[in-house]
Amino acid sequence: MTTLLLIRHGRSTANTAGILAGRTPGVELDERGTAQAAALAARLSEVRLDAIVASPLERTRQTAEHLAAGRPDTLFELDERFTECDYGTWSGRTLTSLSQEPLWRTVQAHPAAAAFPDGESLAALSARAVAAVRSWNAKLGENAVYAVVSHGDVIKAIAADALGMHLDLFQRINIDPCSLTVVRYHGTRPAVLRLNELGGDVAGLVPPAEPEAGASGDAPVGGGAGA
Repeated sequence: MTTLLLIRHGRSTANTAGILAGRTPGVELDERGTAQAAALAARLSEVRLDAIVASPLERTRQTAEHLAAGRPDTLFELDERFTECDYGTWSGRTLTSLSQEPLWRTVQAHPAAAAFPDGESLAALSARAVAAVRSWNAKLGENAVYAVVSHGDVIKAIAADALGMHLDLFQRINIDPCSLTVVRYHGTRPAVLRLNELGGDVAGLVPPAEPEAGASGDAPVGGGAGA
């Protein structure tokens, strides 16, 4: 089983201003975002990480650097496949102004058909992000635990794939700044362990070295005892 920790970057200056940053350079964590990243790193300090992979944009790098501090033996790598969606001419505009665009309704109600002017489609974003996860799973192996520090729409697309949801439903998933989403991959299907988590114990994220006798890796029918 490969365990993936998906982390959205901490709150950025663009988040505070209500701007769709996209790939605009120079968008960094604000004061609160820096504190969020430090707090998340502290909460995850006891979790073994075989790799930390980040989008190359400033706000994700800064968040990932907090996570990597004190982990000199953990692989740290930037991967363009986890970068923010290319919103094209929408980049740098306020969300208020974008909500008046005809395309906005498509983005919200039928995202699988949405392609941003002079930019990327959400379907293309989903394909590259999911392919990147599969590539890293194969590279690190079935016993690996690793973190990917990325962006809201990227994490929503990966989570939707793990949940078996059509991309048109991914707007039903909310991913807050510096939230934690955890997916475990094994031979039959992914299992979403946590979604948009902002606190709580993380001791159970790393699976035991040996499965319990009779365990199959699949959840019991009906969701387990007490369901």
